[in-house]
Amino acid sequence: MLSSKKALVIFSGGQDSTTCLLQAIRDYGVQNVSAITFQYGQRHAIELDKSKRIAEKLGVAQTFIDTSVIKTVTHSALTDDSVAIKHSDGEPYPNSIVEGRNALFLLLAGCHAKENGITDIIIGVCETDFSGYPDCRDVFIKSMNVTLNLAMDYKFNIITPLMYLTKAETWALADQMGQLEFIQEYTHTCYEGVEGGCGQCPSCQLREQGLATYLAEKERHV
Repeated sequence: MLSSKKALVIFSGGQDSTTCLLQAIRDYGVQNVSAITFQYGQRHAIELDKSKRIAEKLGVAQTFIDTSVIKTVTHSALTDDSVAIKHSDGEPYPNSIVEGRNALFLLLAGCHAKENGITDIIIGVCETDFSGYPDCRDVFIKSMNVTLNLAMDYKFNIITPLMYLTKAETWALADQMGQLEFIQEYTHTCYEGVEGGCGQCPSCQLREQGLATYLAEKERHV
C-alpha cells in the first residue's frame, strides 16, 4: 500500500539520487513526491539538464535552487574547472569535496519541505561506497535531523536509503525495481561532465566497478 505522506527528494540527476527518487515514487506514489535540485556552481551543466529530463519523464515536480554562493566561501575541484579532479592522494579528503554542501542542501530542503507540509526528506548519501566526504556519514545526517527539528520546531524525517549499501547493491536495488536500464541510460555521474562518462574520474570508476560487480554476481545466480 502506498504511503499517504509526502516526500521531498534531494535530486542531482545522478545514479544515487535517481535510485532514491524511483524508490520514493514506488513507496509514496508519484503524486506525493517532489524533487529539489541545487545549482551550486558545479563545473558542468549536464548534471542539471539530466535531472530536469528525468523529473519530467517521471512526472515529478522539481524545484531548482541557486546555491552558487557557496563558491565564494569554499574552493573545490567540482566548482573550478581549472583544477584537475583527483583522488585524495594521502590527503584527508579528495579535492572534489565541497565543504558543507549537504548541510546547506538539507537546510534549504527543510525550509522548502516545511513550507509545503512535507516531513520526509530523502537524500542519497552513502558511507559504504563514498568519496570520503564527512557530510555523507550517518552520524552527520542524524545530527542534522535533530538540528532541523529544533531550528524549525517541526518533525522532519531525513531518510537515507543507500547509507549502508555498496555501489553494487545500489545497482541491485535499481534492478529489483525494474529500473536498471533507466538508471544506466538517463543518469549522469561523471565529474568531468562527459556524456556517458569519461571512465577515468573517481565517480565514473566507482559507478562502473559497482555495475560490473553486480552483473557478475547476478550472472553467478542465473
